[in-house]
Amino acid sequence: MKGKELIKKAFNMEVVDQTPWVPFVGVHAAYLLGLDSSEYLKSKALIVKGVSNAIDKYGPDGIPIVFDLQLEAEVLGCELLWAKENPPSVKSHPLANGIALNELKVPESNQGRIGVVMEATRELRKLHPDIALYGLITGPFTLALHLLGTDIFMQMFMDQDNVHKIMRFCTDVSKAMSSYYIESGCDVIAVVDPMTSQIGPDQFNSFVKEYVTEIFTFIKEKKSLSSFFVCGHAQHNIEVMCECNPDNISIDENIPLEYVKDICLERGISFGGNLKLTVTLLMGDVNDCEIDAVYCMDTGGNKGFILSPGCDLPYSAKEENMLAISRLITDTYRKDITRTIKSKSFDFVPINLEEYGSGPKIKIDLITLDSSSCAPCQYMVNAVNRAAEPFKDLVEIREYKIKEKEGVDMMCKLGVKNIPTICIDGEVKFISNIPPVESIREVILSRIEKKAK
Repeated sequence: MKGKELIKKAFNMEVVDQTPWVPFVGVHAAYLLGLDSSEYLKSKALIVKGVSNAIDKYGPDGIPIVFDLQLEAEVLGCELLWAKENPPSVKSHPLANGIALNELKVPESNQGRIGVVMEATRELRKLHPDIALYGLITGPFTLALHLLGTDIFMQMFMDQDNVHKIMRFCTDVSKAMSSYYIESGCDVIAVVDPMTSQIGPDQFNSFVKEYVTEIFTFIKEKKSLSSFFVCGHAQHNIEVMCECNPDNISIDENIPLEYVKDICLERGISFGGNLKLTVTLLMGDVNDCEIDAVYCMDTGGNKGFILSPGCDLPYSAKEENMLAISRLITDTYRKDITRTIKSKSFDFVPINLEEYGSGPKIKIDLITLDSSSCAPCQYMVNAVNRAAEPFKDLVEIREYKIKEKEGVDMMCKLGVKNIPTICIDGEVKFISNIPPVESIREVILSRIEKKAK
């Protein structure tokens, strides 16, 4: 058994003979076609061609139409910054720039690029009737961040009523997008809400839970399957995510798969993840990818588990790595061989913090996936830049992207375990959390005063 029937069995917590495989092919499909992301994401024909090409190459059981968490935001008035090798990022926030919430309207199914994506969905449904098509919608909290910006964190304390009004609107948008995808032929609606990794369970319960639960209830009433997709260091929120009643929880490498398995199986919820995006799929070789995949499959087991990358595939993830994982799923002999071998390891020398922080300027190192494509990373970088503005002559800010070898190297040297993380003069200060700008500024000022003594 393959395809959407296998996906349905896993979602329904039935024992399966073969691990379901869902490569989250986003702009990687553009790479396979030799195109820029911006050109690809604006064309129905190219999306259909790219997804069909990825299906032919990687033999998935399920696949997303697009992986673009700015689709709704763009139609709602956010200015986007387009990139060659990433989905676009949000550049402006209408609710922070004088637009009133009551001026925003829930998008129609044919508006802007939403219409392009829905047309692609309908055509892909006809071309691939046996594949589980995933419609990815921007979760309400992440969409709220797009519309208001990081001021939402302060308003969660100072103006809770306004945050709830924004969340109400964003929930209506999410339900509308779910409906459009379902009507166009998608089998699974994935609510992708990475910014929830930046809040704790109390805030999640206060500002997110009721709205996301409403979305999952809506999806179930539409007789569709649902997934709650989070990336970043969101381990503290897995239990409250389960309480929102999705059919599936999907995670990235920041969260141990064993932990998620135990939490989800206890509650009868399927789970997916968490192949490493950078050190294996992007920078590793076939051997590294096979070892990572076998570990995930052995850990996940044969009930409720779906093998997938931790998030959307990097644009230039190695094709041979993806093909190796695809073949491995059905090759019992190769899996047995892989269990006996080791992946290559790297030796990193930790930074001498006294020497590292002894220069005239404060070193602020931001360890990210890539702020041009990862929403939590983008908002953390923006917050640091705002916090450091009064001291711009006294600080040196650098982003280390773990999509690059230098970023992985620096992550290891600084002892960073989760992303995004802020380090100041070599010391980890804020871990996978976007603090208020004033909190960052206080730490910078404290370090400046210490140096001045």
